[in-house]
Amino acid sequence: MKLTVDRITKQYKNKIAVDRMSFELTQGVTGLLGANGAGKTTLMRMMCGILTPTSGEINADGIAVNTENYRALLGYLPQDFGYYPEFSAKEFLEYMAALKGLEKKEAKDKISELLELVGLSDVARKKMKTFSGGMKQRVGIAQALLNDPAILILDEPTAGLDPKERVRFRELIEELGKKSIVLLSTHIVSDIEHIADKIIMMKDGSLIWQGKQTDVDGELEEFYLKKFE
Repeated sequence: MKLTVDRITKQYKNKIAVDRMSFELTQGVTGLLGANGAGKTTLMRMMCGILTPTSGEINADGIAVNTENYRALLGYLPQDFGYYPEFSAKEFLEYMAALKGLEKKEAKDKISELLELVGLSDVARKKMKTFSGGMKQRVGIAQALLNDPAILILDEPTAGLDPKERVRFRELIEELGKKSIVLLSTHIVSDIEHIADKIIMMKDGSLIWQGKQTDVDGELEEFYLKKFE
């Protein structure tokens, strides 16, 4: 599968949040690097069909972003995903599965599989208000995977995590990239330098560089910082 972003622009009155960005994604992990305010979240929300572009097109193998068929391919973890603190992890995933139209038997099996995958089986019945930030993010990943998405979009998923949780999260994302298109947004170079097949850099709403890690001469962080001088 190929996900195509073609000359995407988003303008709010006098501000251009995303300016004519074009790129293609295929199976594997792509890191979207940029400082806070670079336009990463706006871009990702357009790629999820939540925001309508001012101009340009987004499609997956010709399936347009604003269609039900595209949404069926998609898993999304926003930077601050909403959850219900009184729900257990299992109850929250059951609720999300119902919203996504999964049948009860299918949902039950999938939820057990995902809780195991993200390492939360032993606390599945505990209320989410008792969870650490990393545990909540793992529930967020699980809800994004309920429909076995071919496209997985993750907006700053490691924000606020401790170093141990960050490493665990990176390993999980690397594994997911073996069978899906994964786009991981971050402003932390170390989050992607070991797992991203491709890197896209944004600054002030514009694409300033894209390529493979092997295209980078020297350390990725040094290369990244030079781009933002």
